[in-house]
Amino acid sequence: QVQLVESGGGLVQAGGSLRLSCAASGRTFSSIVMGWFRQAPGKEREFVAAITWSGGFTRYAESVKGRFTISRDNAKNTVYLQMNSLKPEDTAVYYCAASPVERVYSSGKFYSYWGQGTQVTVSS
Repeated sequence: QVQLVESGGGLVQAGGSLRLSCAASGRTFSSIVMGWFRQAPGKEREFVAAITWSGGFTRYAESVKGRFTISRDNAKNTVYLQMNSLKPEDTAVYYCAASPVERVYSSGKFYSYWGQGTQVTVSS
């Protein structure tokens, strides 16, 4: 089992920044992939970004490329999502997820563990 706890969400004005954190505990794997997803009201959950735990390979959704950066601190078992130039359309609940599959996938079906989510609200 892997437990994931997100933090760092909040209310920010358009153009502002937030940094989300996801602390992993329990049975963590060196090859585990960590990802961020989001779900806005009335919309389906969508992929945001992902990173391999050991190799540092990253992947981003087109909608956040150049604005969001995913990173990890292996010593702290923590993954971060730095969000800059935020837009109202970034408003959503952001979820951290972990996958035991070493390859980075954007589909949530490959992620076995999920956090409880943290709300990000961007005002115009």
